[in-house]
Amino acid sequence: MTKDIKKFFNITASLVIGSLILWNCEPDADQLGSQFFQNGAQGIDSTYSVIAYSVNNNDTIRTDETRLQSATLGAFNEPQFGLQKSAYVSQVRLSSYSPDFGTNAVLDSAVLVIKPSYASDSATTTTADDYIYPVGAVPAKKVVVTYPVTKYGKTKIDGKTLFNIKVNEVNDFLGSNTDKIFSNKAVTTGNLLANKVFNGTINSIKITKDSDNSDLYIREASLRIALDSAFFQNKIIAKASSPELADAASFIRYFKGLKLSVEQNDGYIFNFDPNSVVINLYYKKDKVENGTTTREEGVFPLDLGSANTHFNQITYDRTNAPAASVAAVQDTISGMLKVYAQGMGGPGIGIKIPETTIASIKDLYNNDKAGIISAKLRLYTDVASWSNNYQKPSYFVVKQKDLNTYLEDMSTLAYTGVYNLVKSYDLDKNPAKYEIGITQTLKNIVEKEAKSRHFILNVGNYTYDQTGALLGSFYADLGAQNFNTRSYTPHRAVFVGTDPGNARSAQLIITYGKK
Repeated sequence: MTKDIKKFFNITASLVIGSLILWNCEPDADQLGSQFFQNGAQGIDSTYSVIAYSVNNNDTIRTDETRLQSATLGAFNEPQFGLQKSAYVSQVRLSSYSPDFGTNAVLDSAVLVIKPSYASDSATTTTADDYIYPVGAVPAKKVVVTYPVTKYGKTKIDGKTLFNIKVNEVNDFLGSNTDKIFSNKAVTTGNLLANKVFNGTINSIKITKDSDNSDLYIREASLRIALDSAFFQNKIIAKASSPELADAASFIRYFKGLKLSVEQNDGYIFNFDPNSVVINLYYKKDKVENGTTTREEGVFPLDLGSANTHFNQITYDRTNAPAASVAAVQDTISGMLKVYAQGMGGPGIGIKIPETTIASIKDLYNNDKAGIISAKLRLYTDVASWSNNYQKPSYFVVKQKDLNTYLEDMSTLAYTGVYNLVKSYDLDKNPAKYEIGITQTLKNIVEKEAKSRHFILNVGNYTYDQTGALLGSFYADLGAQNFNTRSYTPHRAVFVGTDPGNARSAQLIITYGKK
């Protein structure tokens, strides 16, 4: 991918994370083939069993800078899927090279700042009307707004909301930000630079002057982690004139990067913006004025944004978890009673329409002159295995096996207003129901002898630009299916697979018109 395309992707990508639009109010028929309702035609529903199985994605997925429009951090452990744990690794760059920190520059503090996703409608506000702003002892008002970080998993760990977030120096050279990196990439780490107890909330601060209500200080909601100031004094401030700080190529080999991880093996996973991560170095230097020397404050940012190689490192422990069987069994002949779907590289769902079913539908088409009005795949979550309060997946990325393009339904009908790839129902209940619209795809199989009868579903959604256009439409040569949120969507669920006699077994439902 060229730098221009990457820049466009990073600027225009509008993230679709967590809860997505539900389509409950949409009509069931997608209006393809609706002409068959005219002149006395009738719509007839017919239900067919399909072969559903779990797809082994090898617990890996690309999580490099190109794919990672949102990053994840945390750990979540539950009985069906076991442990999923996410760490974050990034290079660091100077905001300017061969920096001049001034005479007798001494670092006061180094602060890592990240911006997690948070629930803006659950804020708690604390106001200090008698606050004295320390610079100039100015009478002021200080307003602190506290937001809970958006979490997936357990909101509390042992009755608390605490995580220990560790920050370590990376010892390995991380390469170029155009490199393909998968989530199972390991790096060696060195110095521990921080170990912060995180309570699951972040704060914004606003300080206004009492006399005229003007702003004295504004800080956006963020997670701030104090780093080892002695390390950065020696590594950066004291090395200002050194060749290691002279250019980017030298610096990323001298200071190779940072790794953020959590100490615990259970709790929750949260998302944050990887391209706004920064380290602020707060220091003082000598200032000589009219023969008098004073200490002047300075701030020097270190950039961890899109110019840097960065990726999520995702690890698993599926000991005694039913999802572990996915790697051993992928039954595409008879299907599996339960199927597992998990974001961030976990398993997906395969659905195959049997040849006998295709033959039956072709017979309707050829002999009875039936026209397919709508076709959809239907799935239910498994009540026995997945009755909990964890947020369910609300969308899937869907493709035909061995193809990296959109379903034809999606590529041709995405903007018609009458088609939705995935409709999800009752996500706050058990079971939840999902329907995947495949009308045009099935018509191609029946009417045009298209060969693929096999669909792959993975947890996530497609990414769109600011105009609402699918990003994959612009870069079809790069694979339309690559433009999605799979690598940073942590949701998962257990579904009913191919279970004869079970009314919630995976199904194909077609509506056809016949005179």
